[in-house]
Amino acid sequence: MATPVKRAPLEEILVKRNLMTHSQLEECGQRANAHHQSLRARILEESLIEEEDLAKALAEQYGLAFEPLHDFRIDPEFFDTIPVEWMHRQPFAPISDQDGLLTIAVVDPQDLRAIDELELLLGREVRLVVSTRSAIEETLAASEGNKQVLTRIAAELHPVLVKEDEKGEEILSVERITKDQSPVVKLVDTIILSALQKHASDIHLEAKERAVEVKFRIDGVLYQAIEPLASSLHAPLISRLKIMSELDISEHRIPQDGRFKLRVEKRTVDFRVSILPSVFGESVVIRILDKTTVASGAGGLRLDALGFNPDDLRRFRRAITRPYGMILVTGPTGSGKTTTLYGALNEVHTSEDKTITIEDPVEYELDGVVQIPVNEKKGLTFSRGLRSILRHDPDKIMVGEIRDQETAQIAIQSALTGHLVFTTVHANNAFDVITRFVNLGIERYNFVASLSCILAQRLVRAICPSCKVPVEASPDLCRDFGLDFEKAKPFTFYEGKGCPECFGLGYRGRRAITEFLDVNDSIKEMILAGRSASEIRNAAFSQGMTTLRQAAVQKVIRGETTLREINRVTPIEDIE
Repeated sequence: MATPVKRAPLEEILVKRNLMTHSQLEECGQRANAHHQSLRARILEESLIEEEDLAKALAEQYGLAFEPLHDFRIDPEFFDTIPVEWMHRQPFAPISDQDGLLTIAVVDPQDLRAIDELELLLGREVRLVVSTRSAIEETLAASEGNKQVLTRIAAELHPVLVKEDEKGEEILSVERITKDQSPVVKLVDTIILSALQKHASDIHLEAKERAVEVKFRIDGVLYQAIEPLASSLHAPLISRLKIMSELDISEHRIPQDGRFKLRVEKRTVDFRVSILPSVFGESVVIRILDKTTVASGAGGLRLDALGFNPDDLRRFRRAITRPYGMILVTGPTGSGKTTTLYGALNEVHTSEDKTITIEDPVEYELDGVVQIPVNEKKGLTFSRGLRSILRHDPDKIMVGEIRDQETAQIAIQSALTGHLVFTTVHANNAFDVITRFVNLGIERYNFVASLSCILAQRLVRAICPSCKVPVEASPDLCRDFGLDFEKAKPFTFYEGKGCPECFGLGYRGRRAITEFLDVNDSIKEMILAGRSASEIRNAAFSQGMTTLRQAAVQKVIRGETTLREINRVTPIEDIE
């Protein structure tokens, strides 16, 4: 049995490490006794010292090594021999298995009862190292334990119609999934948790003739998440999702849209569900709206971390600091337009300004900003909400998307009457935006007078730094991707070969490529004169504008992405 040797009182070590004084320890000990707590628990609850510093002191107390577990991933083979629920219950993380001795990271080496029980369950002796509870929980969440849970759950599934329980907000975690509950509930929860851990933006359930395919959209590309499920599971899966989304489970012939929320650890995640009838049954797409992912994806909601080229970033920042006008960001769905607007608002908003947004939905909460979610079922549309916003004396306004003539006209009038308006519109590039507004029936003069700049953008996947390897730039490769081999020879190209850090994809994260059109006086005159898009485009190029394709090629040359990736998001013929 595990018997760590106690060397010195914890209080003595904390004082020796200058983490706490004797008087602080005495006062904390009194509060701990009053609340029937251990000294360690009270120190952590009151945040008197950092969790990692306390764990290091505890490791010294018992003569054990400290393991920070930074970016550590558990070997998937451990999940075949150790149930993941055991790891969460203690908690502990298996580190290595050498010479017949299993090394595990634990939070409390003093809990001999739990360690002895674990050795009994495993049937072997363990060697202990100390880590923090949060580090162990993060390691378990980031590792592939849920994959084994899913395999075990799928084996016991059978078609059942699950009724929604009468609890309030559901809490989702691996530990909850492993508890006794309906197999189909376990399956749905595990698919969702796996998608969250892999930072997927969407979950696709596609009905086939003899199977149900589960796919995740990660960094803009669909991947098969698990092995296809039996077609007999299709009905209970769809029913469970309809119940969670408060949809009609008896209706199978028309499209349905709904939403639900789950609390995952300490955050609430919103899910939008779209169900469509197809030849082999209903197919489902679940959009994941995880506010923490939006925030981290924007590097703390700062423009610097989005990947703009320096010239475009400088010009865009100059445009967003103007006192009035319209800032237009364009691109297809999923191109990062909202994140760019959040980053811009976060940089220019001050306590002296009244900033109001209307969005569908509110994807991230900005401190000090009034944010209004669109609710078309209740009659709150972009146009109606925008009219109300103008009566609230705003300085800066963000309109999530311009979809119709009425919203466009109100946004333009707002920009003309002294407001700074941030908004998005769907168009292929910066020049197509002009045609889009004209087709909406907007007068050229008003549109041009209100417009400050147009930023077109796409997102390209970044090569995973953990498995990045150089590749040879052959003449055939350059020809296929529209590059001049002689000009490309001096540069080294890279790609990701796939590793556990990127789940074998070769890519991790995304970066923006941009095309910035500064609507200066000469460009405005050309638009008002009804000049063609190609003429305006040539004029912008002569003023130093960089195209989306050129920005993408620069990222390849800098080793940030691959040729194959830029071909996925930009056409070859754009480059000159």
